[in-house]
Amino acid sequence: MTYPATTRRTLLRFAGAAAATGMSGPLWPALAQQGLAPTASMRGGANNYRPGAPVVDRIGGGGFWMTGTVRRAGDGAPLAGQRIQIWAHTTEGQERDPHSHGATLTDAGGVFRLEMPQIIPAFGQAHGHLAYDSPGFQTVFLRPVLGRASDTSLTADFVLQPV
Repeated sequence: MTYPATTRRTLLRFAGAAAATGMSGPLWPALAQQGLAPTASMRGGANNYRPGAPVVDRIGGGGFWMTGTVRRAGDGAPLAGQRIQIWAHTTEGQERDPHSHGATLTDAGGVFRLEMPQIIPAFGQAHGHLAYDSPGFQTVFLRPVLGRASDTSLTADFVLQPV
């Protein structure tokens, strides 16, 4: 069976229908029927990566939130207990500094959240780094850019391909 690619239009159409009918809750079951493609690693995402960064409650003094979801490619099922490493150039350190790195685990719905110091521009852009680097799925590195340097949160989603 072939699944059509999930497009922004498909997502907006589904979200509009959900809002119009008062439907609430996660969108995973509907999206799973579409057949989600795995997330590709981004160029520059692995810069200053530190294998084995510890799982932490917060990086530094906080004030900025890195959030996202982790789902399985194909069926879109949320993946609980997955380790996501996060690091960035912040008000408290550079992305190469060990104290600027930390990892968090996804909850039962595949959601992760980690508070960290405010991300600031490095090489002209305010950006974060995220990595999925655990066994079971292919490693993925992301390097999302903030819309504005003053943003206090950033969302990055992973769709993982089993090994």
